[in-house]
Amino acid sequence: MDQPAKLDAVSQPRAIERIVKGMPTSDGAGVKLTRVLTQDLQQRLDPFLLLDVFRTDDPDDYIAGFPEHPHRGFETITYMLAGRMRHRDSAGHEGLLQNGGVQWMTAGRGVIHSEMPEQENGIMEGFQLWLNLPARRKMIGPWYRDIPKGEIPGYVTAEGVAVRVIAGTSNGIAGAVQREVTEPLYIDIDMPADSLFSTALPATHNAFVYVYRGEVTIGGTQVGEGRMAILANVPQADGVVLISSGPAKAILVSGKPLGEPIMQHGPFVMNTKEEILQAIKDFRDGRLAPE
Repeated sequence: MDQPAKLDAVSQPRAIERIVKGMPTSDGAGVKLTRVLTQDLQQRLDPFLLLDVFRTDDPDDYIAGFPEHPHRGFETITYMLAGRMRHRDSAGHEGLLQNGGVQWMTAGRGVIHSEMPEQENGIMEGFQLWLNLPARRKMIGPWYRDIPKGEIPGYVTAEGVAVRVIAGTSNGIAGAVQREVTEPLYIDIDMPADSLFSTALPATHNAFVYVYRGEVTIGGTQVGEGRMAILANVPQADGVVLISSGPAKAILVSGKPLGEPIMQHGPFVMNTKEEILQAIKDFRDGRLAPE
């Protein structure tokens, strides 16, 4: 149940460094999506590696789903706004991701999983975010959690802004998942017309806002629907302020940079080329699944 919350005092809000338009692409067995956080932004938005956005009511765009594929070295966070997706993996985990729910998977040393639609019509909409693991934790055992909509903490501000806190802490409300090293904040913000929202952000953290309905203004700059605003890193900044003139929805994501080398080859993200080659060999030899 949503709780009332008082907004954090933000005296030095962040401005926008740049606005990014996503790139249409496909993944899995041809699922159409938009890649907003691309590989060339991984260092800038460390510890985040990828953000994919999907939204369609055409079953041909999603029906083939994501058949079995491997991962190693990072975490995947899938937030489903609408639709049904079945997860199965080689660690024995299975779950059904539904409207408003989140699937959080730690690939660690290796997992093979599938994500397949359990619908033949209707809209499918959501996000998949990749969160890096620190070098010392890349080979930990796989982990998985399904978080239904009703188990995601939320709050409502005095101006009627409704917020769901998937990870981290916002305006005093702790989210469903906490991570010590990368300290991710992941919130979904639903703003009515003529409203203001603010939350504290550590100055040391990289952060971005993705607007998926309407438009918002940050530091005097307008961010339209389907755009990602990378927030500037300023030592004295203590948070972010969003203003909406009409109804708007956005996700805000921030995290503590790892500052480590990033080496990605498809579904594997490690620190060195040698580790990538080992991941490929382990997959080919059938050693990627948990022991």
